[in-house]
Amino acid sequence: MRVAAVGAAFPEHFYDQETLVAALRDYWQRRYFNVDRIEQLHRNVLVGGRHLALPLEQYAALETFGRANDAWIRVGLEVGERAVAEALARAGLRPGAVDALFFVTVTGVATPSLDARLMNRMKLSPALKRIPIFGLGCVAGAAGLARAADYVRAFPDQVAVLLSVELCSLTLQREDLSIPNLIASGLFGDGAAAAVVVGERRREPGPRIVATRSIFYPDSERVMGWDVSERGFQLVLSADVPKVVEQHLRADVDAFLAEHGLTRRQIASWVAHPGGPKVLEAMEAALEVPRAALELTWKSLAEVGNLSSTSVLLVLRDTLAARRPPPESWGMLLALGPGFCSELVLLRW
Repeated sequence: MRVAAVGAAFPEHFYDQETLVAALRDYWQRRYFNVDRIEQLHRNVLVGGRHLALPLEQYAALETFGRANDAWIRVGLEVGERAVAEALARAGLRPGAVDALFFVTVTGVATPSLDARLMNRMKLSPALKRIPIFGLGCVAGAAGLARAADYVRAFPDQVAVLLSVELCSLTLQREDLSIPNLIASGLFGDGAAAAVVVGERRREPGPRIVATRSIFYPDSERVMGWDVSERGFQLVLSADVPKVVEQHLRADVDAFLAEHGLTRRQIASWVAHPGGPKVLEAMEAALEVPRAALELTWKSLAEVGNLSSTSVLLVLRDTLAARRPPPESWGMLLALGPGFCSELVLLRW
C-alpha cells in the first residue's frame, strides 16, 4: 500500500494570533476578571495565526448549535472538495477512479454525511464505498490512513481516499471560561486534508504503508473529548495529556518497531500530530529525539494551529513536498486522541 498524494484546503479567512487575541479579549473582558491571563494562554500555544471558517465578525451570530453546524456543512463541503481535488490531481487520478472514501471529522454532524454530499459535486463513482467516521478526534488522521490501508490491502488494485474536515472554530463555547476552553480558543484552527492511498497492484509512487498499530489506554475516556449539549460541543481536555504521552509512547513505539526488527534509531522521519507545545515536548522526550526531528510539526502548529485530525495529514503533505526522506528509509506517522488512544503508522520511503 502506498500514499500516492496528499492535498489540503483552507477557508479564505486567515487571522494572525494578535487579531484573534484582541477579539476574544474584547468579548471576554466583560465576564472574565483576568483578561491578561487569556493573552498569556494564547501566546503560550505558539500559534502565529489560523484560518477560520467564517469572517471574524460573523461568529457573534452563531447563537445556537444548529447555526454553527449549518456553517460547518457549508464550509466543510467547500474545503473538503478542494482538498480531495488537489490530492487526486497530484496523484494523477480522476474522481471517478476512487473506489472507497473514508471521511473523518469531530467538529460537525450531517446526514447524509459530507462524503455523500460530495458524490454529485465531484462526479464520484455511484459504486463508491463510503465510510464516514465520527469521534476519533485528533487521532483520526493517522487512524483514517490506517483504515484506508486496511481497505487497499484487501483490494490491492483499488484506490481509497481519506478526507479529513475539521472546522474547530465553529465549536467554540464563548460562555465557557474554563482553562481548557480558553487554551482551545487560541490553539485550534480550520481546514481540510485528503490522502490518496493505493493498493500494491497500482503503479502510483509514494511511501509504502508497511504496518499500523492502534493502542487504547484503559480508563482514560475523560482525558480528551466532547461533552455534547444543546449548546453544541464543549471541550474535555485534561492537563494529563503530556503525562500520558511520556508514560506510554516510548514503550508503545518500541514494541511496534520490534515486531518489524527495527528500533527508533532507524526511523529517519517522524510525522507527528501537533497537539500543542507541551504535548510535542513530551513526545520529543518519550521518543528521545531532538527538536529538529519534529521541525515540520512545530512549523505546522505555528503557521495554522492544531486542526485536530487534519493536522497530521498536513505534516505528511509538507514532508512529501519539502523534506522527503531518502528512498527505502523508514518513517513513523503518529497521533493521539480521544479514547484516550494512539495510532502508529510505519512508512517506508
